[in-house]
Amino acid sequence: MTTVSRRLYSFLLSLLVITIALCLQSGSAYAQGNIKSGFITDILSDLGQVSGQVMSLEGAMPQDKFTWRPGEGVRSVSETYLHIADGNYLVMSFTGVKSPIDTKALMDEKTRESLTTDKAKIAEALKVSFEWTKIAISKLTEADLQKKVEFFGQKGTVRSLVLGTITHIHEHLGQLVAYARMNGVVPPWTAAAQAQSKKNEEKKK
Repeated sequence: MTTVSRRLYSFLLSLLVITIALCLQSGSAYAQGNIKSGFITDILSDLGQVSGQVMSLEGAMPQDKFTWRPGEGVRSVSETYLHIADGNYLVMSFTGVKSPIDTKALMDEKTRESLTTDKAKIAEALKVSFEWTKIAISKLTEADLQKKVEFFGQKGTVRSLVLGTITHIHEHLGQLVAYARMNGVVPPWTAAAQAQSKKNEEKKK
């Protein structure tokens, strides 16, 4: 073996040792929950999108429609938006994150959801709730996600509760889209898509 070959062999061997060491360290860090889970990254992306839609739809709904409800005993527009905000705090509080709002008060929906029908105040409540939820989720590690929890008698993991938080928002966004449509309001993202489609059609003429 030539001198150059020996040096190349020695370099490659050293590189292999370093690579293995880094892989072992990375695996150890992951096992200890010191790096972020891909699940959390995906959830935060989804949260960003759905929260943006909730906020834009709330902004498009006229103030005089916030007391509207489809029937007796069903949540009104304002109550549904406040329910989303409160739901974020309540569900995430079961993951071990301290809620800035008394969870006992959150349980009493009739009291919480009748606090205001003011469009601006509700928008602020949603904004703060979404920002808090984003921070709370971003602080969770892979190890945190595996922890066992109990939510109203149902056993699961922190991961399932985080997923449940996002699912809850999507569920009521669908409800609010229906409310908006029944009151002649087109969801902003749909209106934008329709406008763009019309613009594209005009260009073809």
